[in-house]
Amino acid sequence: MFYPAKCVEVEMLINRFNAILEEAIEKQESSVLQLHPRAIISPHAGYVYSGFTANVAHRVLANSKPKRVVVIGPSHRVYLRGMSGSFFDTFETPCGDLVIDRAYLDHLASLFDIDFVPEAHGEHSTETQMPFIHHYLPGAKVVEIVYGEIDPLYLAKMCETILQDPSNGIVISTDLSHYYPLDRAKQLDSICLEAVHNLDPALLHRGCEACGKIGMEAIIVAAKAVGLRPVILDYRTSADASGDTSAVVGYMSAAFVP
Repeated sequence: MFYPAKCVEVEMLINRFNAILEEAIEKQESSVLQLHPRAIISPHAGYVYSGFTANVAHRVLANSKPKRVVVIGPSHRVYLRGMSGSFFDTFETPCGDLVIDRAYLDHLASLFDIDFVPEAHGEHSTETQMPFIHHYLPGAKVVEIVYGEIDPLYLAKMCETILQDPSNGIVISTDLSHYYPLDRAKQLDSICLEAVHNLDPALLHRGCEACGKIGMEAIIVAAKAVGLRPVILDYRTSADASGDTSAVVGYMSAAFVP
């Protein structure tokens, strides 16, 4: 539903995103592609809408060459209290399976309250990240964490623990505002962007309507705790792809770098 089922078509999309990105970067003479983030924020809509924004983040995450990527996203279809871990063996993508690091997930579950709710893992907020990980980091293992009602500070503690291991990377999945007229969406989304840019979790509660706001708050708190600085990579809305400005969805990507 969110990306092509055939590997060749996924690769064609990623190559197209990169061609557009490299042309834009060349014009701006920016060094954004040289970043080495420990964590990223990435959107999770259909690739035609948010794939470019997600691709920027995953491309720079690959610079850090993490051996393990922990993907954290909100549950959209299954009610959860707390969080559920992907206690499976592999995660299928159109271009091949990613190995799930069960041993590391067991380690996290020994430190934090991580349940196993299998039906929660048909979750697009995390699934949409996996083809990018397979493309840029095919040798990396993955861990999928889907959360519902949870204290952002508890999730932040887990993120801090993950970041203590230099071989780890984190992907926080979120979209921004949903189905507002373009001008209103940009106004609301600017609050989310400012909160990330300033590492200000309190600002998230002053109008940011991200579906993964809990994850955003968690990574902001964790980034401050471990000394990472934020870099906003991209922002756009569904109107950029559809041309429809009457009811848009906002997307951003960001990197957290030493």
